[in-house]
Amino acid sequence: MFKRIQGNARGCLIYEPMFILPYSMLTTYATVYMFQLGLSERQIGLITSVGLVLQIFTSFISGYLTDRMGRRRALLYYDLLSWSVPALIWALSQNFWYFLIAALCNSFLRVPTTAWYCLLVEDTDPNNRSIVFRILQFIGVIGGLFAPLGGLLVSHYTLVPAMRIMYAVFFVSLTVMFFARNFATHETEIGMRKRRESTAVNLKDTFQEYIDAIKTILTNRALLMVFGVYICFNFQITMQNTYLSLYLVEALRLNDALIAIFPALSSVAMLALMFFVIPRFQESKAYRYMIWGFLLAMTSKIILIIASPGQVTPVVFSTMLAAAGTIIANPYLEAAVANSIDDEQRAKIFSILQVLVLLCISPSGIVGGWTYTIDSRLPFILIILSFATSIALMLLLIRIKRNDASQSDQSATSF
Repeated sequence: MFKRIQGNARGCLIYEPMFILPYSMLTTYATVYMFQLGLSERQIGLITSVGLVLQIFTSFISGYLTDRMGRRRALLYYDLLSWSVPALIWALSQNFWYFLIAALCNSFLRVPTTAWYCLLVEDTDPNNRSIVFRILQFIGVIGGLFAPLGGLLVSHYTLVPAMRIMYAVFFVSLTVMFFARNFATHETEIGMRKRRESTAVNLKDTFQEYIDAIKTILTNRALLMVFGVYICFNFQITMQNTYLSLYLVEALRLNDALIAIFPALSSVAMLALMFFVIPRFQESKAYRYMIWGFLLAMTSKIILIIASPGQVTPVVFSTMLAAAGTIIANPYLEAAVANSIDDEQRAKIFSILQVLVLLCISPSGIVGGWTYTIDSRLPFILIILSFATSIALMLLLIRIKRNDASQSDQSATSF
């Protein structure tokens, strides 16, 4: 599949392991690291929510900055600010305030996210976009196999010193990656044109363009459904990333070093599906596959909340089902979003999508922290509800697409 991908998409994907591999090692322990440095569950949730609220602002300006600076320049500058700088702060963190400052810097990640997204898909054939996201997910799956290395470091050095080492490695790897990727890519044709046009556009005209983009979204029912599913998916990711490791260590009483095994198991399950099952899938049935993926992921969380403390087998089974659901649903969802957005308005509509996502998920940190203190299973019940909502929206989307196709056929017959 990689041979079919050329240009900027190839340049973006080839360096992605430099982010994924160190990130996979440390992400399992990020929340536990904060907890061991003295932060409470509510403080952890507060930092998550503060970061998300700040990202609403950076999401809103991300389309403007991406068009005005160009995709490559915005990607390089804001990646350094939103990832390299926080990685260094995380490596040196001592208390709540370090993590809060890191969250402030990390909140600018929405600018390079928009720039990277445009760079990745604008010069890529729409028929190849699902392949691009499949390769991206494959890289993430391979990265998950390296998660146990983080567990080995934790077992050898204890958690806090091991995390400082991993964050330092993360900082070096990221910084090298950002400059290397900048060298391997070129500005897109749309990016060059938007950059020229933006120099002659004042702030009032830019605001009007955002209003027009919002009207485009609101008048497109199918686009609204896809965005709704995307928002629900991001909500559950945020909730899971914040509280899953903490739940495994505190509620299920699993060993710190042991929990690094689960991302590797997840990767093994994903690889098996990628090689033996997904190649048999048909693009025409993408929406149905997404529903099945959501059902599997929802089932995995049900198993997790009924598991008894100390039991490893249910957690393993839950991990495998969650991996299967993610590998099936996520690439099709990303491709559906990419193909729903017109290239001419991609930067602004995608930035608006990020704002909508953040408006909906920014309370997740505080809500998650509050519900976790009441009952550690409640955040995962919220995740289950988000998957159920996604399934309902997908069924509505299928009905809308079917009705639109029927109307088109009737119009063609009449003509």
